[in-house]
Amino acid sequence: MPTLEIRDLHVERDGKEILKGLNLKTGPGEVHAIMGPNGSGKSTLAYALLAHPKYKVTKGDILLDGQSILGLKADERAKKGLFLGFQYPTEVSGVGFSHFLRTSYNALSKSLGGEKREVFLTVREFQNYLKKNLDSVGLKHDFLSRYLNEGFSGGEKKRSEVLQMAVLQPSISILDEPDSGLDIDAVQAVAKAISLISKEDSTVIVITHYARILKFLDKLNYVHVMASGKMIKEGTRELADELEQKGYSWLGIEEIQS
Repeated sequence: MPTLEIRDLHVERDGKEILKGLNLKTGPGEVHAIMGPNGSGKSTLAYALLAHPKYKVTKGDILLDGQSILGLKADERAKKGLFLGFQYPTEVSGVGFSHFLRTSYNALSKSLGGEKREVFLTVREFQNYLKKNLDSVGLKHDFLSRYLNEGFSGGEKKRSEVLQMAVLQPSISILDEPDSGLDIDAVQAVAKAISLISKEDSTVIVITHYARILKFLDKLNYVHVMASGKMIKEGTRELADELEQKGYSWLGIEEIQS
């Protein structure tokens, strides 16, 4: 059963320290939310977890199931079961969305294995599997014939990230602001999709600036507040509601405009 533990993590970019001793621990089947104002280091944490080369860990450790993953590259961490849903997904012209998913699924299946991961012998079998997951996130079947993120609307890009999570079945999913740039209907749809594919043997971490997406999640175990590169407060869904009503100033922190 997957556990992620972050111990006293310090991370810098271009010589500037952004994370300054961050601690976090998750358990299997849990849904966590990380909230905080702009400039608090939320996206830096997401990138550091997946070994983005521009973000350097200078102190601390990241443990997956008790084992340090600091020495692993991004693809190696993915093969250990980590997944990152990007805040700003990149368009990749010429790469078919369906082909991308099948290639990724096969690569992960070789490393993650397990009885619960289906083995698809033909392209048609995998297409049928994809279509079931498309229905769960509210995307049309012709979506599979498009290029990766090319011409996708904001809502389609976010649902695409959640679809990848559903198809690849990672142990730990980090979704970086899956609600950014979406209207309320799209936010509700993305939250519903996250709820549908959250499983007891996996962990989901939702990074968000606002509480609105959290209202639509069926399950939410912990809410963490991040500021100045650290976790400064932890609570449950009620903490997110309080932040929505009062903002962040009552915690003695101010938003850094980017």
